[in-house]
Amino acid sequence: MQLPPQFNIPKSQLQCYGESVYSIGFDMLKKCTEEETSLNRFVSVVAWSISTVRPLPFGVAPYNPILGETHHVSRGTLNVLLEQVSHHPPVTALQATDEKENIEMTWCQSPIPRFYGTHIETEVIGKRQLKFIDKNETYTMNSPKLVIRFLPVPGVDWLGNVNVRCQETGLEAELSYRGNSFLPRPSIYRSIKGKIFLSSTSETVYEINGHWDRTVMAKDAVLASESTVVWSEVSRAILQKNWEKAREAKSCIEEKQREIARERKSKDDDWAPKYFTVSHTKENGWDCLPINKLVPTAPILVND
Repeated sequence: MQLPPQFNIPKSQLQCYGESVYSIGFDMLKKCTEEETSLNRFVSVVAWSISTVRPLPFGVAPYNPILGETHHVSRGTLNVLLEQVSHHPPVTALQATDEKENIEMTWCQSPIPRFYGTHIETEVIGKRQLKFIDKNETYTMNSPKLVIRFLPVPGVDWLGNVNVRCQETGLEAELSYRGNSFLPRPSIYRSIKGKIFLSSTSETVYEINGHWDRTVMAKDAVLASESTVVWSEVSRAILQKNWEKAREAKSCIEEKQREIARERKSKDDDWAPKYFTVSHTKENGWDCLPINKLVPTAPILVND
C-alpha cells in the first residue's frame, strides 16, 4: 500500500523491527542470561518477548523497505543487523549477537495483510529464534497479528496467540493478546492472558495476566493435586476445631476418589503418576524413576 508522505512516520519498517530488539529502557535480554535456573530464564524470555510488542499510532505508517535495504545498530555489546531480503512478498531478516553475554538471535518475518472491510489484519509469518549459547538453550517464538481497525472505533491492536518454547528444558508458554472487538472495554484493551507449562505433562507452572503496554504479572499456579490444596478444607476445619465439618470434608474427598476410581475402571483406564515412572517386582520391590531431569521452582516457597 503506497502512502503519501503526510501519512508516513520518519523511519523505515526495517528500523521499527530493529528497535523492538535494541531500543529498550531496561536491558531485559541481558537479565534473561543472568538467571540461575532454566525456569527463571524461561520466564524472563517470555517477559522479553512481550516487551518487543510496542503500541502503534493509528493513521500513520513507516516507509516500506526497498530490496536490499539494511539497518545496522550496536547498543553496548549487542550488535543488530537487518536486511530486506525480498520485496514481493516483503521479507525481513534479522541477526543479533552479543559475544559477551553469549546471545544469538535470528528472525525471518513476512507480513501478510488481509482487508476485511472494517479492519486490516496482518499476520506476521516467520520464526523468531533466541539462543543462549553457554546455557545450550534455544527459544522459538512467533508474533501476534497486527490489526488496524477503522470501525466502530479507529485503532491499532496486537491480537492473537503466541507460543514460546524451549526444547531443551521442555518449558512452553501460550499467550493470548486480546483487544476490543466492538465496544471499548478498558479491562480487555491491550490485555494479555496465558500460562507457562511443562510440555511433557501440560502442568501449569505460572499463570500470566495483565496488559502488555503496562504491567504483566506471572502468578504461581498451585495444582489441584498439591497436598495443601487437596486437604485445605479439612485442615481449615481442624484448625477451627469444627470436627463435624472436618469429617464431612474428609468424607467428600474420599468419596470423590472412589467415584474417580469407578469411572477409571469402567473405561479400563490405568492411572499413571505425573512425575515418576514406577515399576514393581517381587525380587527388587518398588522402583520409582523421575520423568524430568530437573525439579522446577515450586509454587510454594518456604522462607528461611
